[in-house]
Amino acid sequence: MADDSFDSNLSRLRDKYVGLGGGTVFDPHFQEIAAKTISPDGRRRLPYSDPATFMAAPYRQNAFGTLDGLKDLDVALIGVPMDLGVTNRSGCRLGPRAVRAVERIGPYEHVLRVAPMGMLRVADVGDVPLRSRYSLESCHEDIEAAYKAVVAAGVIPLSVGGDHSISQAILKAVGEKRPVGLIHIDAHSDTAGEYEGSRFHHGGPFRQAVLDGAVDPRRTLQIGIRGTAEYLYEFSTDSGMTVVHAEEVEEHGIRRYIDVARQLIGDGPVYISFDIDSVDPGFAPGTGTPEVGGLQPREVLALLRGLKGLDIVGGDVVEVAPQYDATSNTAHIAAQVLFEMLSLVALREKPSI
Repeated sequence: MADDSFDSNLSRLRDKYVGLGGGTVFDPHFQEIAAKTISPDGRRRLPYSDPATFMAAPYRQNAFGTLDGLKDLDVALIGVPMDLGVTNRSGCRLGPRAVRAVERIGPYEHVLRVAPMGMLRVADVGDVPLRSRYSLESCHEDIEAAYKAVVAAGVIPLSVGGDHSISQAILKAVGEKRPVGLIHIDAHSDTAGEYEGSRFHHGGPFRQAVLDGAVDPRRTLQIGIRGTAEYLYEFSTDSGMTVVHAEEVEEHGIRRYIDVARQLIGDGPVYISFDIDSVDPGFAPGTGTPEVGGLQPREVLALLRGLKGLDIVGGDVVEVAPQYDATSNTAHIAAQVLFEMLSLVALREKPSI
């Protein structure tokens, strides 16, 4: 017995779609996205071709040091290949190169319903020029100087490290004129004090950022925290930071902490710092300080997407060490997080820098 409804639907689909190219879509929102990503002859960029840049953004050489190199950008994607501040396995100096090599990120963020490259003027401006591969202190000076130039140009920096100590130097630039809120996704609170004669190491950037006056601890959420070093991080709670352990996310769900984050941050400017070791090493083994029992990538993405509309003034992705990343999954997660940050910048409702 014939199924008239099946035949009718098949006839409708054939009439509508047979002979159409892949770039022809009917939903108005999708039409807008397709128009920005597919050429009139139906071609899309080959994801595995051309020199590698962050998220296939245009490359702008020698942008640092001059306002002219940055002034027409909304967002600068920046590499910081420095890992002199690590306390365990080194190698995240190669993180920017690994994340640039991820060939299939974007252009569309399906939950936020945005294609950020078509909304923002974005460029990969290369890596921070560092005077010395041996001096941690001079590297921090160079990072701070480079980011002050970016901020002075009115450009939002999104960065890939490098170890987490780079965040202190970046925040000194981003938070120079007023303290910013902080969404810090990590296995470790990174608010320890001086360690073996240095206060620039990757276990203490956020203590220093608070003491520098660059971060408001009362508008700070640290989430994903776990591991054996918590006794070093009492500064977090003493300063007024909200600390959420990985086990609490499992128990209560990420939705609760999206609400907490939005309540803490309010309408003010906020910086996002993502350490790849926040993610369980079963998903992201390529890092120098893996901690079992971490967040799932899906939870990280849900948290970030829940920040839609906040005044994002910068962000970083750190601690990707590709030599421990046999499948490249770690770098892929990092690249996706960078893309989520860019999408959030495209959707922020109260622009400021």
